[in-house]
Amino acid sequence: MKIKDKEFTILINEADLQQRIGEIGRTINSDYKDKKPLFIGILNGSFMFVADIMKHISIPSEVSFIKMASYNEMASSGTVKELIGLNENIFKRHVVVLEDIIDSGLTISGVLDQFRERGAASVEVATLLLKPDALKTPVDIKYTGFEIPNKFVVGYGLDYDGLGRNTRAIYQLK
Repeated sequence: MKIKDKEFTILINEADLQQRIGEIGRTINSDYKDKKPLFIGILNGSFMFVADIMKHISIPSEVSFIKMASYNEMASSGTVKELIGLNENIFKRHVVVLEDIIDSGLTISGVLDQFRERGAASVEVATLLLKPDALKTPVDIKYTGFEIPNKFVVGYGLDYDGLGRNTRAIYQLK
């Protein structure tokens, strides 16, 4: 697949994505059966993951989104900017942050710190993709879909300069 000036090859196909997302959803149902969690997706990249995982959530829950701006084209800026769009009161709530990818860990660490400062009863992370070799700060991740190599990926919500989010699979830079 070609996006702008870059060539990409398939890394994770649609069937494998959907199977793993279903497994994570079932585990969350069990872990939070009596807690009415608030799921918070981090836009823009997580929108497909959030939509698909919520199809597997059968417990009482709510879903919302926040937006961050920590990426510039193909690299993380390493700076957590203001949370945009958090209208829910998370004080004494069980929060599950839904993230598309964690690479450096800097953005998610900043988000978690802000949620804890606002008095969440608990804050856990469910990420579709994790790049363990790219982590610059330790992050406690409760639910991980796939550990992937430290390569640039696109598709299934992830983009290259705004393009490529609309695929059913995930591709890596060739």
